[in-house]
Amino acid sequence: MAGEALEPTGTTADEAHGGPDDLRYLRLLSQNFPTMRSAFTEIINLEAILNLPKGTEHFMSDVHGEDEAFEHILNNCSGVIREQVDRIFATELGSGQRADLCTLIYYPKQKLARVRAAGANTDEWYAATLFRLVRLARYLSGFYTRSKVRKAMPVEYAYIIDELLHASGQGETSRHEYHEQIISSIVGTGSTDDFLVSLSSLIKRLAVDHLHVVGDLFDRGAHADKIIERLMAYHSLDIQWGNHDICWMGAAAGSEACVAAVVRANVRYRTLEVLESAYGISLRQLALFAEKTYVDYDVISPMEKAISVILFKLEGQLIQRHPDFGMQDRLLLDKIDVVDGTVAIGGQEHELRTCDFPTINTAHPYELDPEEAEVVRGLVKSFRASDRLRRHVAFLYEHGSLYLVRNGNLLFHGCLPLDEDGRPSTVTGEGVKYAGRGYMDFCDRIARRAWTRGDQPALDWMWYLWCGRHSPLSGRVVKTFERTFVADRATWEEPEDPYYRLTNSPEVCERVLAEFGLTGRHSHIINGHTPVRARAGESPCRAGGKLLVIDGGFCHAYHKKTGIAGYTLIFGAGGMRIKAHEPFQGVDAALDQNADIESDVTVIEQADRPLKIADTDTGRSIRAQIQDLSRLLDAYRSGRMGEGKRP
Repeated sequence: MAGEALEPTGTTADEAHGGPDDLRYLRLLSQNFPTMRSAFTEIINLEAILNLPKGTEHFMSDVHGEDEAFEHILNNCSGVIREQVDRIFATELGSGQRADLCTLIYYPKQKLARVRAAGANTDEWYAATLFRLVRLARYLSGFYTRSKVRKAMPVEYAYIIDELLHASGQGETSRHEYHEQIISSIVGTGSTDDFLVSLSSLIKRLAVDHLHVVGDLFDRGAHADKIIERLMAYHSLDIQWGNHDICWMGAAAGSEACVAAVVRANVRYRTLEVLESAYGISLRQLALFAEKTYVDYDVISPMEKAISVILFKLEGQLIQRHPDFGMQDRLLLDKIDVVDGTVAIGGQEHELRTCDFPTINTAHPYELDPEEAEVVRGLVKSFRASDRLRRHVAFLYEHGSLYLVRNGNLLFHGCLPLDEDGRPSTVTGEGVKYAGRGYMDFCDRIARRAWTRGDQPALDWMWYLWCGRHSPLSGRVVKTFERTFVADRATWEEPEDPYYRLTNSPEVCERVLAEFGLTGRHSHIINGHTPVRARAGESPCRAGGKLLVIDGGFCHAYHKKTGIAGYTLIFGAGGMRIKAHEPFQGVDAALDQNADIESDVTVIEQADRPLKIADTDTGRSIRAQIQDLSRLLDAYRSGRMGEGKRP
């Protein structure tokens, strides 16, 4: 509501009551609420919103390019759709019918094609199905204001859906004939399929109010691009960057070391499709160089050797530029003895898996030879020229951050670096010492600077955030060299930051939470990054519930390790619970056999009473708005400000 305040813009004696700044603010507020009626109407509206149920938040982590499983989890809303269908239709529909209805909601277009192929798409089936979907949507819409529900509706059907969702005070009975006529008209006009698809989308939209992705969309799986495209269309979300994400972000910003690390990971995991097909990044120059330079009858492929040596040279240059990173012990190319076939690590000799290192100059081991330098220039140019990659990375910056504090929860992907005594470690960044939240804020700032300015120090920090020993996204000594070239697996062990061990203590978790302004028994740290070995008896719930680790292994490569296929943490009006998902059998199995992802549920915290919006950060913001509007009303009533034109 726009209006015109009658007060002059100059300062008057009346401002002594609240000060000039206060009155200036109220004048600005009066542009939207120019009358007493508009102000108290908004207060009534906001106070009503405070009493609505808390919206459902879902938390997921470490998706790692597994697009089909991720898509299904979004479609079934982590099992919430099936829970509600079972609750509403338990006495009316058999288990098979309820499963059919769920699959229709998950994949409406594909399921409708199968219904038509089976000849089951009768007018009676359509009418019954639409009524069931309306009942489900009506229940879910009760968690929101009618205004918010209308905004979620597809524009072309908003009026019709709004009418169908609105039941009289006595329930559906008094409007049933009216609703029957609407459904009959939809079926009669032949627009049923499109309407059904739209209604299914609304149901999924209402089932989850907000999605948190706690890092690592990229690597391992082949289709991080499809996941990001899906997230770009999602109604409400935030992302906490993971170490794999930050490496791709650094590569897109122009970091040579991050480019080499991304390419190496995709070569090693044989997911070149995401580079070449999804982002148009050509690896032809690298492949030709590798084929010409390295032997192909070795235990390591020429292409992996080529990009690995390039990576370790670039990392060596970077470590030498930044002695404050404290990573001199990761300079290992100069410790290679090709004659003996060994490398000296920590003063001990270890056997190499290969001695095929034709481009390493023992006098200057970290210098790229001319052909390697040309390959690097070509790759960096390709990464920076990929419009789709830049669009995806821009989305990660726009909706992402290093950490988030929301509704009593602290979200970050990896760790808050700690000393052995459980206190935040002191880390030097560009000559300044940081610790705790200050260090996290510095890392967030410098990651954004790498994207906006692209200066070399900021680009180097992107690599450090990917794998540095005090990186909050990694928090371990990354042994890429050993895992590539050293035969002894004992050297592959990656020492972790004390955080991962010490946060088994509730007291340490409480100190970490307090660093970010969170206290009380309902506050939690929510992390990903470290796969939970559920099969071995590990629990995602630690430190008496203060720490929740939700990396359950979405990626197929981790299924044997974890014994499950991912977690979803759900925080709704009833409290907090976590779902451990079984592997997804595929879209065809879902459509043909109604094969859903089975999930085991663990209750983390049961609310003493149903939580309302008043109990959330949004509620705190709404109460502040109510206070401001109340001050505006007082100004109108006292005569300090005159009312403007009525809308």
